[in-house]
Amino acid sequence: MYRTKHNELIKWKISNPRKPLIFLGARQVGKTYLLKEFGRKEYKQVAYINFERPGAPKNLFEVDFDADRIFTVLNAYCNLKIDAENTLIIFDEIQEAPKGITSLKYLYEDAPQYHIIAAGSLLGVGIHPGESFPVGKVDFMKLYPMSFYEFILAMQETGIAELLEKKDLANLNFFNKKLINYLRYYLYIGGMPEVVQDFALNRDWQNVRKIQNQIITSYRNDFSKHAPNEILPRINMVWDSIPAQLSKENRKFIYGVIKEGARAKDFEMAIQWLTDAGLLHKVYNTSKASLPLVAYQELSAFKLYHNDVGLLGAMSHLNAKTIAEGNSIFTEFKGALTEQYVYQQLIQNESLSIYYHTFGNSKYELDFLVQNSEDEIIPMEVKAGECLKSNSFRLFWQKNNPKKAIRTSLADYKEEEWMTNIPLYAVSSI
Repeated sequence: MYRTKHNELIKWKISNPRKPLIFLGARQVGKTYLLKEFGRKEYKQVAYINFERPGAPKNLFEVDFDADRIFTVLNAYCNLKIDAENTLIIFDEIQEAPKGITSLKYLYEDAPQYHIIAAGSLLGVGIHPGESFPVGKVDFMKLYPMSFYEFILAMQETGIAELLEKKDLANLNFFNKKLINYLRYYLYIGGMPEVVQDFALNRDWQNVRKIQNQIITSYRNDFSKHAPNEILPRINMVWDSIPAQLSKENRKFIYGVIKEGARAKDFEMAIQWLTDAGLLHKVYNTSKASLPLVAYQELSAFKLYHNDVGLLGAMSHLNAKTIAEGNSIFTEFKGALTEQYVYQQLIQNESLSIYYHTFGNSKYELDFLVQNSEDEIIPMEVKAGECLKSNSFRLFWQKNNPKKAIRTSLADYKEEEWMTNIPLYAVSSI
């Protein structure tokens, strides 16, 4: 299945200077598959080392960081002759190799001709104590679950996908009904590659839910295997509370939803572990709609979005029959799935800084306030139901008069005097 990150990997390959690449992403979002496909298509050979596997040379970097010794060992382990210009070297689950992250600094300095990508599902939580990070010596790239655009490609709708890619919103209106139908599918299936691939082949809703539950179980196993014992129970409690947190009218994270009397200091480490693992994403409130938004973020006020809308639905026990019940899936859990979907599309664009915004003594709330690479501040309103009126959105516009204002809903693309309505299926065009 095609992933848009393939093009970014090509840019990394031809970059000068080319640093080792750290490829981040939660477990089962497709990192290994994409990297192997990239290697197969763009190189003559791939040297793949998964440091979680039995027999892998986990202690490779503990002896020293001598490049000649390291590549001699890799030649033997991979049973090939590594050619610097024609071999992609993949260090998978590198957090399992002591000093593996540190080694990237020396490999960049002493052997910059090699093409090296280090990946790991738990890189954010698995760096060994006392290990130095190669600041300035590596590049970074993140992979998320499949976007709606990638989902449409997986459904073999190449023509519609081309219109989405070109942001041809006017002509996309002609395919409104088909796209909304696929959007219903996506809100249930989500973007986990294994789930999407199975649905593309079999169109079996029960199997979709079975695979999703297996992924959720594997995440829980990761908690037990990798998380510190002292915070493991709290990690599970935070994780289990996410459907309830997002189904509130105000989706701000409330510690009391976890358990009565819960306090921030009791759960902040558990939340940090889950966000470092890429399983949850924290979006802060910004108290002021001014540049830069980060200067006005409120660290005590935030929302926690899930990694994937399909997994969120599975954790919420969403029934597949909602797919057949018109547009009810968009309003399930007070529109939680729709807002999760929008965030999941926005985060694919790493040039965006994403917040939400409360104003009027917290009486009014804007779903998203986005700062783009051109330092534009764009207010966004997400509408899951039929009613498109929003007092908060209109009041924000009247107060701040932004150059752009975007409402995303099931309605067709339409330019109005003060804002633009972008269909939910085209939210990635923002």
